Amino acid sequence: MAQIFHPSTNTISRVSIFGAILLVALVLWLFVVIQRSSYVTQAEVARPQPVQFSHKHHVSGLGIDCRYCHTSVEVSPFAGIPPTKTCMNCHFQIWADSPMLEPVRESYRTGQSIPWTRVHDLPDFSYFNHSIHVNKGFGCVTCHGRVDLMPLTWREQSLLMEWCLECHREPERFVRPREHVFAMAWQPAEDQLTMGQRLVQEYYIEKLTSCSVCHR
Repeated sequence: MAQIFHPSTNTISRVSIFGAILLVALVLWLFVVIQRSSYVTQAEVARPQPVQFSHKHHVSGLGIDCRYCHTSVEVSPFAGIPPTKTCMNCHFQIWADSPMLEPVRESYRTGQSIPWTRVHDLPDFSYFNHSIHVNKGFGCVTCHGRVDLMPLTWREQSLLMEWCLECHREPERFVRPREHVFAMAWQPAEDQLTMGQRLVQEYYIEKLTSCSVCHR
């Protein structure tokens, strides 16, 4: 019986099969890369705000403590966005006529909140409590980065679940003494793991990795 297909058909078939597998793998790899890129996570991307507030100026330059503006961070799940009155405590007298601060003055006059853009905005299916983390000894800089050096605020971390689990699985790598939680430039005087293992026991920190901890 005469051969129906040319012998090269076998080669073409193999190339097509392996090419399709390679293409699918490439698409999956590209999807993973995009999902972890700043295009999706917004990590290290400064967000536009109605007032270009500089943490670098207010924290590093003026020495204002985080808790002066974020008043509820130690007692509430939400760190708190400062009311306009907090800004005006200083700006009644300092840069009181600055055009840049007109949205602040307008907010104070009208009682309408400034429409800040949230930089660290978790999905609605995720639960995060600031007070628990702060009171267990996890510093602001661990999640937010060196905010005191940011002229405009950006998201330092991806906020992906794998990033959260990194800390939940090994809290000893990140915990610090409670008195240094708000110190941006603090560095441990001893080995982090040695100190962290001691603090994990002292602060009764559990390695919580159950889904229900964050997804309620």
